[in-house]
Amino acid sequence: MSGYKCHFCAECDGHGCLGELPGMGGVFESANFIDNCAAWKKYRTDTIRDDELPPIRLAPITGGVENVGYNDEAAFYFDLIEACAEAGFLLSIGDGCPDAKIQGGLAALQRYKKTGAVFIKPYPNARIFERIDWVRSSADLIGIDIDSYNIVTMRNLVQLEQKDARSLKELQRYAKMPFAIKGIFLPENVELVKELRPDVAVISNHGGRIETRRGSTADFLAEYGDTLRKFAGEVWVDGGLRSRTDIAAAKQLGAAQVMIGRPCITALLSGGVTGVRKLYRRLTED
Repeated sequence: MSGYKCHFCAECDGHGCLGELPGMGGVFESANFIDNCAAWKKYRTDTIRDDELPPIRLAPITGGVENVGYNDEAAFYFDLIEACAEAGFLLSIGDGCPDAKIQGGLAALQRYKKTGAVFIKPYPNARIFERIDWVRSSADLIGIDIDSYNIVTMRNLVQLEQKDARSLKELQRYAKMPFAIKGIFLPENVELVKELRPDVAVISNHGGRIETRRGSTADFLAEYGDTLRKFAGEVWVDGGLRSRTDIAAAKQLGAAQVMIGRPCITALLSGGVTGVRKLYRRLTED
């Protein structure tokens, strides 16, 4: 498995790829990546039955070459979407620079005749309109990554902007389908949800890959989940979920869905479709 950027740690908790970005790590020596993984232990519960677990969705992932170490960008999306779909995960695709990243994810959805949540970077709205038109036929939800306007891997490459409620409402009207904002991790983001009232509010700090305050998504869900549910159709959470007990904790705290990223990559690299199937069974049956 040489050549891949994952270190295949016994436990994916952020310590094996400290600060590796591009790569599988996070900013600030992976501080929030580590916090995300550790914090779920505080909220673990045994009161949720298997049939009450929330749906598990592949998180939006791009950068198969630069972040994962794949030889071919398009092949990464085809392999990841195929494996996750066969395993039982709901699907997402992401956005990035160049446009081949979102187009590669879209092509994978189309090849396997699947739909997914499509999360778009916060470009100027005119460019987002174009992207919505690209993906509309394969999307079951359109989301905007509001936290990635200053993401390290795209800095100085493209124009991204910090979105306000007025700008997001324009996108919401244009989408004409379920609409999400992803990257809810600051108190001011909660105020944005109150004003926008999206179909889905996704609590996320981009897996610890963006420069933001220190903290975990589990703690944020525990503190703000009740408020967010009053102003969004559903609350989803992303970040550090590694086991059935973590997912049960997210459900107990009010998450309607959870999103999984790095473990899907690691399972794909180490075991292909079979590896991703085993991951899904472990997350849902342990």
